[in-house]
Amino acid sequence: MGGAPHDDVNWMGREPRPSLDLRTDQPHSARVYDVLLGGKTNYPADRRAVADLLASMPIARRTALENRAFMHRAVGYLAGEEGVRQFLDIGTGIPTEPNLHQVAQGADPTVRVVYADNDPIVLAHSRALHQGTPEGRTDYVHGDLCEPEAILAEARKTLDFSRPIAVTLLTVLHWLPAHADAYEIVRTLMDAVPAGSALVITHVTRDHEDSAVGAAAEGLNAQGSHVTPRSRDEVARFFDGLELAAPGLELVERWRTDARPDAPVGLPAGPSQPAEAEDIVPLYVAVGRKPA
Repeated sequence: MGGAPHDDVNWMGREPRPSLDLRTDQPHSARVYDVLLGGKTNYPADRRAVADLLASMPIARRTALENRAFMHRAVGYLAGEEGVRQFLDIGTGIPTEPNLHQVAQGADPTVRVVYADNDPIVLAHSRALHQGTPEGRTDYVHGDLCEPEAILAEARKTLDFSRPIAVTLLTVLHWLPAHADAYEIVRTLMDAVPAGSALVITHVTRDHEDSAVGAAAEGLNAQGSHVTPRSRDEVARFFDGLELAAPGLELVERWRTDARPDAPVGLPAGPSQPAEAEDIVPLYVAVGRKPA
């Protein structure tokens, strides 16, 4: 890829693709996550960031795996039990199977999914790796969460905003730059979708791994990636005005884990019951529905 211009039409077929400036000299959240999941679509800066991250927060890899497993559970719940047929996934990251659209369209092949990310390397892989079912639709928006209106404008070309949409923000809000108002961004997204829509969030916290998470955040910030862990109350604010699905706002290992057929590699099946505080994965998760 090497930053060469791509002037063919984008996957949604509407305008030329931008030139790919991969910024390989700095770690990027999507590529850091790819390293933690054992992927190969990353660069030395990303791998160095993960090495430093694991040195200060050894549970980081398990956090990424648990986050992925939660996505499978939450999307399966919304598409399978709640009948949601549209998903807007922002901060999708490097494609890793099974992807969100595969889980959702496994419940109903007519589901429509729009992915959005600001990493050019995700753009480069989107066309090949996000192919959905013929009955449904799977599209990609190259957009920045700091500009939610632009993402919404593109998503409207694929999704029907008169029908419920699940907005998924998985391990992305804590990566927003310091100048961004994360709460206003979430409000903008949820104000745009109708009643019955859902908000799905995973967010890193310092509540249970304060020293480790703080050191990890400081290390990533020093390398050019802004990370803001939030407390339980701060994460709960994102769901103001929404009705939380049971069991509410929880640690990732405690959200609908009575049975865990989707347990991450290396983790046991069955509910997670960490014996020691240091074993707790420092990630809050929740699913909220927009009332009528």
